[in-house]
Formats: sequence, structure tokens, C-alpha cells
Amino acid sequence: MYSILRNILFFFPPEWVHYFSMNSLKFFCNIGLKRLIRSSFAPGPMVNNEWSMAGLQFKNPVGLGAGFDKNAKYLRELECLGFGFVEIGTVTPLPQAGNEKPRLFRLPKDKALINRMGFNNDGVKIVAERLRRWSIVNPPVRQAGSQSKSSDSPLTIHHSRLIIGGNIGKNKATPNEDAWKDYEICFTELHPYVDYFVVNVSSPNTPGLRELQEKESLRKILTHLQTINATQKNPKPLLLKIAPDLTQEQINDVIDLALEIKLDGLVATNTTISRAGLHTPGAKLSSIGAGGLSGLPLKERSTEVVSYISQKTGGKIPVIASGGIFTGDDAKEKLAAGASLVQVWTGFIYMGPGIVKKICRVL
Repeated sequence: MYSILRNILFFFPPEWVHYFSMNSLKFFCNIGLKRLIRSSFAPGPMVNNEWSMAGLQFKNPVGLGAGFDKNAKYLRELECLGFGFVEIGTVTPLPQAGNEKPRLFRLPKDKALINRMGFNNDGVKIVAERLRRWSIVNPPVRQAGSQSKSSDSPLTIHHSRLIIGGNIGKNKATPNEDAWKDYEICFTELHPYVDYFVVNVSSPNTPGLRELQEKESLRKILTHLQTINATQKNPKPLLLKIAPDLTQEQINDVIDLALEIKLDGLVATNTTISRAGLHTPGAKLSSIGAGGLSGLPLKERSTEVVSYISQKTGGKIPVIASGGIFTGDDAKEKLAAGASLVQVWTGFIYMGPGIVKKICRVL
């Protein structure tokens, strides 16, 4: 059924379809169809309900990656579709329009997307206010029986609701030497309202951003955030999102730093600048131009990075796997490679609103 709808939607510009689809879902929830949508698409209780990472418990291991709900506008609707967690953002201190349109492109022959969105978002103040309103309606519940990160009490936040990650970045106009200030602003503003943070220095669509993946640049940003985090009443897990294009030496630097500063996890991986092995004609790729490639072509490399991190650290660093996850078998592959959780994005576009239910059925 969805394949027919997808073929129709693919006649229209991708970014327009994105907002049309999500606003339509919002409309259906608003007119009283929320329960029907949930029963149709959300998975039931899983046999394995011990999905956890960095002290957080998840109702299932399937999340939605950053870049889909950049501005935290569709949390209710995404929860109805069954996601165990949603990563909002990337959020920057100031609102920015992002890159010139068109900036999102489909590659159907490869089950892939190319995007050069450029961190378009409403800015951290507006996003934080939306999350504040969400948290009032959907408060966490404390239960006995497991450990809190923020105290020695045998209590932890066990979420009866959707877990929210905050993916944070810098504004395009901010020079790299001042990038740490942008990350601090976003971290501080969002801290009361998200369950974990992801530092994004790996998007290829903000000029110079990937230079921040160098070890000393990362150290400055991450240690500063860890220092702020330690002063909070309820410290939040801090993760780093890395590119699939890193060399083994660069991945080793990330691992060493993560262990040194006790980072709570890694997200592997972001989009790639590689175009190797694609079935899409070269002329079309040239006409599209620059951008990050996501989807099925990223599957193998993403799994390689997850497996390498897991083996290199002996599983000491939790990993959220992202890249080329379309089916339950794809998710099982990532989990077998050492991932704690998985994220979909491009797979959601190609497989439709039932993707979480289909994946969880296999796990």
C-alpha cells in the first residue's frame, strides 16, 4: 500500500513532501485519529524490553535520526508511529534558513538521499520552548530498581514516553575557534528538556564543520560540555556523532578521547561525501552536486565503523548505529556488530510509517 503512495509522492519535491506528510499526520491526530494511527503503526510490547543506554531505558531500540524533526514540531506524531526515541535538531543558537533550495534529492535506484540542508532550524530558544511544553504534557516517571546518573540513589528516570535526544551544532557564521560557545548555548538551553545530547561536528553541509572532528578541537568542545554537565542536578548523557569518512587513525583518536573524558556514547554514522558504487547515473549526480549521501549505500560502511568501535573498546562505549537501516535484518546486523540502539531516516522515507513495527517484529 505504501509503495503505491510513495510512487505518487516521489513525483513531488522531497522537502515539500516531507512537510506535507508530517502536517497531514498532525491533522489526522488532531481530528481524533491518534489511537487508530498508533494501533496501526506502533509495535506492541517487545519480548526483550531491556533496551538501555547510558542509564536511559527505551521502550524499543528504533529511533529517528536527527534532521527529520529539526524543530521538535512532530513529537506526538512520531510517538504514534512507534519510535522509541527521536533526535531533534540539529539545533543552533540562532535561527538560520539553511542552504539554498533545492537541497534534498532522492536517488531511487540506490534507495538513497543526498541532502545539503545546512542546519536549517528555528533556533534554540524556540525549540527549547516547544520542548518545555512537550515535557509538561509528557513528564518522565521515576521508578526504583536501577541507577541514576545524577545521584547514588537506586533510582533512574524510566520513561513512559518518547525519549528525546538533542542534536546540537554551530551557526554557519560562527568561526571554528568560537564553535565551543555555540555548543554551550545549545547545551544549556536544551538541558532541562532533552534526555541526551549529541554533538554534531560531522555534517558535510556547514563549511569547515568537519574540521572540528580533529582530536584537540573535539577535546575543547566536549570537555567544556562535560564540565557544565557535571554542575547540573541531573546530568544528561553526552554523545558524539561521527562521519563515515573518517580514517582508522581518526576513529582511534575519537575512541581515545571518548574513553579519556568518559563520553557516554557515539552515533555512527552521519552522511558520507563519497559517491562510490552508486547506480544513479553520473550525470544526475553531477547535476545534484554537493551534499551528504544517506541510505542503503551507507549500510556497509556504517556497520564497519560500529563493529570497529565495539571491538576496539571491548564494548565500553555505547553506540547508536545509523546508516542504511531499512529492515529488521538490517537492524539485527547493526546490533550484532555491537550497537546498543539503531536510528532510521532514509529508510523511513523509502519503507514508510510502518518501519518501526516491521523492525521490532524481527528483533
